[in-house]
Amino acid sequence: MKIAISGKGGVGKSTLAAAIALLLAKEGKKVLAIDADEDANLAAALGATEKDLKNIVAISEQVDLVEERTGAKVKQYGQIFKLNPEVSDIADEHSVNIGGVNILVLGAVNRGGGGCACPENVLIRSLVTDVILHKDDVLVMDMEAGIEHLGRATAQGVDIMVIVVEPGQRSIDTAIKIKKMAKEIGIRKIKFVANKIYNVEDKKMIKAALQETELIGLIPFSEEMRLSDRTGQSVLDNIDKNMKDCFRSILLKLSD
Repeated sequence: MKIAISGKGGVGKSTLAAAIALLLAKEGKKVLAIDADEDANLAAALGATEKDLKNIVAISEQVDLVEERTGAKVKQYGQIFKLNPEVSDIADEHSVNIGGVNILVLGAVNRGGGGCACPENVLIRSLVTDVILHKDDVLVMDMEAGIEHLGRATAQGVDIMVIVVEPGQRSIDTAIKIKKMAKEIGIRKIKFVANKIYNVEDKKMIKAALQETELIGLIPFSEEMRLSDRTGQSVLDNIDKNMKDCFRSILLKLSD
């Protein structure tokens, strides 16, 4: 199963991605989590310690790796380099295991001009293509607010895109734009999960804005989850049974 999770910044993409990845790992699945958001928070949501975080180096920042695989120097322009670098071993050799989940952080993608054909970008795109199309691991991909890391070639390999939304018009507008872009590149199954639901009014707003058949979960606001974030615990560590059941219900619907 290959899951891509997107949505407006701050809505809780990393929270949902971490919860799903940890639950799948508890089921005995081999799970690869990719943090493709420039504001990388997925490792912390998985419960990474300070030592874990020091061991995680974004792929785009691993200069020796980028230069070795692409045959080009970083930040030097006008070079000829490999457009299809060897990447099949990177997920296994450069991921860090946290809570039974192997995590890779991609790092920032340079988008200068009309798109960057820099070595870092080429390596990252090749890596994403490889893990989506050729790896047997269960993949949970925490994306930025959009589909920058996906293209038409990889979209067919994504089983489902989950767009996280919170009760707010800007969040809903962003979610609808992401859905449109995802459909345009060929992602066939797109669902929504609403996060930070405080009250009945929030539920009504979300249900009025989104199709009921596409909405697979309503996650209530959780003070316990906020505390877990503050104390460096995983998103599942402090929450009660009802919240865990909420995440399990979402996972079950993703597996249908």
